[in-house]
Amino acid sequence: MATIWRGGCIIRARFLNRIREAYDKQADLPTLLVDDYFSSVVGQAQSAWRRVVAGAAQYGLPVPGFASALSYYDGLRASRLPAALTQGLRDFFGAHTYRRIDKDDGTFHTLWAEEGRPEISAD
Repeated sequence: MATIWRGGCIIRARFLNRIREAYDKQADLPTLLVDDYFSSVVGQAQSAWRRVVAGAAQYGLPVPGFASALSYYDGLRASRLPAALTQGLRDFFGAHTYRRIDKDDGTFHTLWAEEGRPEISAD
């Protein structure tokens, strides 16, 4: 796609060449952010990117594209994400169970509505 867009596109051809080069190097690249070039460039710019998003939030200015992209970027780099909240909510509303990082095996279910009840294993 990057090769096709180059002809007559307002996006700079050099940038599109970088995209093409990244996929030429690794055709099954899951995201450009793991390519060496893009990882380096975005990594160097992240401090300014965070200042823009934080400053916009302080002044009440919506920057949904910048903020969402930064959150996505942080999610890609995180070794552990806050999935526990989602798992807990699913278990609370539908007894879907959850896994714990402090226990090696098993799935768990908590009787959320009954205060003081211990968690029980669903395995």
